[in-house]
Amino acid sequence: MTVQLFVPCFVDQLYPDVAFNTIKVLEKAGCTVKYNAQQTCCGQPAFNAGFWGEAKDVCTKFVQDFDGADYIVSPSASCAGFVRNNYNKLFENNAFQSPAKKVANRIYELSEFLVKVLNVTQLGAKFEGKATYHDSCSGLRECNIKSEPRTLLNAVEGLELIEMKDTDICCGFGGSFAVKFDTISVSMADQKIENAITTDADYLISTDMSCLMHLDGRMKHNGQSLKVVHLAEVLASGY
Repeated sequence: MTVQLFVPCFVDQLYPDVAFNTIKVLEKAGCTVKYNAQQTCCGQPAFNAGFWGEAKDVCTKFVQDFDGADYIVSPSASCAGFVRNNYNKLFENNAFQSPAKKVANRIYELSEFLVKVLNVTQLGAKFEGKATYHDSCSGLRECNIKSEPRTLLNAVEGLELIEMKDTDICCGFGGSFAVKFDTISVSMADQKIENAITTDADYLISTDMSCLMHLDGRMKHNGQSLKVVHLAEVLASGY
């Protein structure tokens, strides 16, 4: 199967290894990965900030960049969820409504694509240590992802997965929310971190690097040693 890879802005600029590991995982699962180097943003930041006109311009380019019939896979439930749940509304009664709907129906977050589309749950990964998993809001509520990453992680040799308290509660990032309501955001992050550290885990794993970036920044500020790891990095390990 051939798939198109969408790399979110912050992964491209700050965590490129997540993208490379996503390619490794998809190829391990038997996929041929295509990457359109002309791709940019999915349009979510502008859309969430209320700039729908500007967002539509960015989203139009996204639709054009991902033309075709191949599945689109992204190491971000946030971006996948945005495209899936908002493109139809954004392009309603627009010339791009039909192609936008097709793109929205073809995009998947990595773990849900592996489990739901490819029926792959075992990748032969090896990763030593204890870990706890954070459910991102986008993964849980926009992509309906809950069991998929856990199924994949439970099959990783050497990894012990421990559930934290209130794993489905927001970490406090929320994009511009962390800027506009920084005090609330920090308090939410501290609560999430406390729950994660209480599990005695070595690693905090999620589908979304945005959540992990937020939590990692707060932990470094506090001098805490829990390491953040994207799901793709764990699944790509050991081969």
